[in-house]
Amino acid sequence: MNTRVLGLTGGVGMGKSTAARLLKKVGLPVVDSDDLAREAVHPGTEGLAEIADEFGEGFLKADGSLNRDKMASKVFQDEAARKRLEAIIHPRVRTVWEKQIDQWREQKRPVGVVVIPLLFEVDLQDSFDAVLCVACTANTQRARLRERNWNDAQITARIAAQMDIAQKMDLADHVLWNEGAPELLMDQMKEILS
Repeated sequence: MNTRVLGLTGGVGMGKSTAARLLKKVGLPVVDSDDLAREAVHPGTEGLAEIADEFGEGFLKADGSLNRDKMASKVFQDEAARKRLEAIIHPRVRTVWEKQIDQWREQKRPVGVVVIPLLFEVDLQDSFDAVLCVACTANTQRARLRERNWNDAQITARIAAQMDIAQKMDLADHVLWNEGAPELLMDQMKEILS
């Protein structure tokens, strides 16, 4: 039996994490590249050392961890800086999720899911049997991001750093419309999975 590997993507604040949590709840193995990206820059990692070399020690906190807020304000205002950061983190993240897929295949898992917010932006769609895109309206997206205590400038910068959601929806094999209760999202995913 071949493992079907699904890529899960969508716009920032549109519900990728919620979808991933629901998929885990029904027993599917899920790996989230955002989690892997955080792990790739833990204190003591080569990733964090490379970031300090590239951007300077000023991007580290007193405890030696990455100052995420300072880094975010830098890279979401400076596309060249964002590309430099992605060049450090993305290859490390990809290595880990590719190993995870190999494990799923060894375990003969029927389905596995990899969450990648920038899946289309970095041209990874051919790495998956199908791509699911979680989407919602712009108003809902902005409301959810405000709940993260982001201001309008931060929200606009994060959205601008990603491909337009309409384009992602066009490129995806399946769209999960995430405007209502999580149960509605789960119903859509069950239909796709069956």
